[in-house]
Amino acid sequence: MTTPLDIAVIGATGSVGETLVQILEELSFPVATLHLLASMESAGSSVMFAGKKLKVREVDSFDFAQVKLAFFAAGPAVSRSFAGKAEQAGCTVIDLSGGLEDALPVVPEANAERLDGLALPARISSPSAAAVALAVALSPLKGLMEIERVQVMAALAVSAQGREAVNELARQTAELLNARPLEPRFFDRQVAFNLLPQVGAVDEQGHSALERRLVVELRELLGLADLKISVTCIQVPVFFGDSFSVALQSRAPVDLAAVNQALDSADSLELVEPEDYPTPVGDAVGQDVVYVGRVRHGVDEPEQLNLWLTTDNLRKGAALNAVQVAQLLIKPRV
Repeated sequence: MTTPLDIAVIGATGSVGETLVQILEELSFPVATLHLLASMESAGSSVMFAGKKLKVREVDSFDFAQVKLAFFAAGPAVSRSFAGKAEQAGCTVIDLSGGLEDALPVVPEANAERLDGLALPARISSPSAAAVALAVALSPLKGLMEIERVQVMAALAVSAQGREAVNELARQTAELLNARPLEPRFFDRQVAFNLLPQVGAVDEQGHSALERRLVVELRELLGLADLKISVTCIQVPVFFGDSFSVALQSRAPVDLAAVNQALDSADSLELVEPEDYPTPVGDAVGQDVVYVGRVRHGVDEPEQLNLWLTTDNLRKGAALNAVQVAQLLIKPRV
């Protein structure tokens, strides 16, 4: 039996942080004492855990020597400010922000072996929600095809940008449906009933930080350092649930029967019947798997494999992956 751990969740009042606390309870993670931490502005509020209201405290004054494991579910700046203090206090850090460049990225379905023999305390990254979804779906295919190139169109839900973005989409939708003038606030233009072909600022080459992060993370998660990856992230007017159109280019013709068999038997994947297709609403939201559909060759390219993916970005893409990493860390080591 695993000994219960004292745990901290930083960013406990955010969308990902609240989902993480919920999943710790759902999975009966062995928690001794749960410390909920946030910024000064959010400190003092309460979050439910195991039937009790736990008060959220300020992270700035927290003594990390009280815990052995800390989930950082706030922004990159928070992780960079406090992760070092946590490690110095003997605490293992699982970062969900992407703010720690030297953290070890892990998706259990793709590269769980990276945790074998890892000395603790350690600094681990739970990658971006998009990288998690793609790694879960593509890992089973590495042994079936020699992947030369991956092209991804990532349709991202507004919840990836926090509760303020969710509220903004709801407000814009209500204003438009009631024929009221629209004044964008969180986004720089109308997002309701619209598509924004850019998520965040872009660099001199026209790529956003999220697109570059996804390329780096996916190469490392798949163990394919030279894999050519093209990514376009778009903001869609969806509250929860990311979706992806993926095209894989192989050196040789792709065996669709073998691909379907591999996807159908893989962990954390749900293969949808050929005559159907999965969507965020009705399929992915609230679920803990990556749904896969529309598995097919290119129109005239048997060497190309096309997939459609959708998953709950807050659960499987973020909070659940982090907790699954923690579960592997606390397993008895032989």
